[in-house]
Amino acid sequence: MIYEARMPLRRYPRQFRQLVAYVFAGGLTAVAHYSVLIGLVELGRVDPVPATLAGFIVGALVSYALNRWMTFDATRSHAQAGWRFALIAAGGFVLTGILMHLFVARAGLPYLPMQLVTTSVVMVFSFLGHKFFSFADRAA
Repeated sequence: MIYEARMPLRRYPRQFRQLVAYVFAGGLTAVAHYSVLIGLVELGRVDPVPATLAGFIVGALVSYALNRWMTFDATRSHAQAGWRFALIAAGGFVLTGILMHLFVARAGLPYLPMQLVTTSVVMVFSFLGHKFFSFADRAA
């Protein structure tokens, strides 16, 4: 009973728990990413594309820590999961750069709504990559 009170999501299927944890970790990751992005653009007058890539790097550090611990309950060591995470994150970094360049620099659309669209695309890519590659259970 005490265990259930401390871990209320344990009674739900693993996939559901992972999704809830991923959304929570993603929210905190987005706060870190968007804080850097908005701060650099609005206060530092930095172009949105490099600003979002700087924010992406900060967000990736938050994401690794939270998703390793909360979402995927990783069994791989940091040495094994770290390079895998970095590979998926590099893909997300490139995807973010390309999409934001197309939306903002080429099409002239406002950076913040386009960052929301970009985040949605990269979030799906990242979840699948981390679930099946970065933090995949070695025994599975």
